[in-house]
Amino acid sequence: MAAKQALSPVFLKHILVMYPLDVVKTRVQLQTGKGGGADAYTGMLDCFQKIIRNEGFSRLYRGITAPILMEAPKRATKFAANDKWGKFYRDLFGQQTMTQSLSVLTGASAGATESFVVVPFELVKIRLQDKASAGKYNGMVDVVVKTVRNEGLLAMYNGLESTLWRHILWNAGYFGCIFQVRQLLPKADTKKGQTMNDIIAGTVGGTVGTILNTPMDVVKSRIQNTIKVAGQTPKYNWAWPAVATVAKEEGFGALYKGFIPKVLRLGPGGGILLVVYTGVMDFFRKMRDGTA
Repeated sequence: MAAKQALSPVFLKHILVMYPLDVVKTRVQLQTGKGGGADAYTGMLDCFQKIIRNEGFSRLYRGITAPILMEAPKRATKFAANDKWGKFYRDLFGQQTMTQSLSVLTGASAGATESFVVVPFELVKIRLQDKASAGKYNGMVDVVVKTVRNEGLLAMYNGLESTLWRHILWNAGYFGCIFQVRQLLPKADTKKGQTMNDIIAGTVGGTVGTILNTPMDVVKSRIQNTIKVAGQTPKYNWAWPAVATVAKEEGFGALYKGFIPKVLRLGPGGGILLVVYTGVMDFFRKMRDGTA
């Protein structure tokens, strides 16, 4: 508990600083088609400028309550799941220590586990970040009430499949890269040196994970922002068919809409995550061994 209390402000500060990048990423991802227009976003900076000029600076923080409330259960699930899956796979394959293959498998499994916690918060966040939501929802609770009332309780889990793929790919790339980068870096002799190594490895892992999972993030945003109507099949419904639809209609590059603001947030965020993850796991291991 002490470790969580000490480290949680790190993630809170990260959310507060980086959240506008997430809003911009979502706006660009939800922009469909190849056409332009006065209201179309031509890139990250253009999106920032148009949101501030046309909607006000505060719009860059609309929906931030959802990720703040999500942070504690999300990180707790990620840390616990990664530790438990790691032990499970080491026992299953008779390995005393982690290998890169086991790191990838463990990360993917932890990502899938984490997804079940994340989906409802992500749906609320996406719908509040959308430009068209300004007149639809008054806040997080209003999104939940209207979604459940109009689309049913299970609608809060719209996009679960694409979220599973998004987190499986990111975590597999992230933890797999961390293992490899740590092997390549010079061994640290001090705690400060180890922290720096973790920042480097985590940033590389976060960048690679983002490269791998951005197409799934694009379709997830569109799936979760689609209002379910009885008797109608949504255009974006299942993850891989949605990827094919986006690529066919808008070109392969459209699957990487919002990549720059996303990687600017999750690259450094991956470094912070690894430092925190290492600190938390070390703390719990000391508690288990009675040395804390």
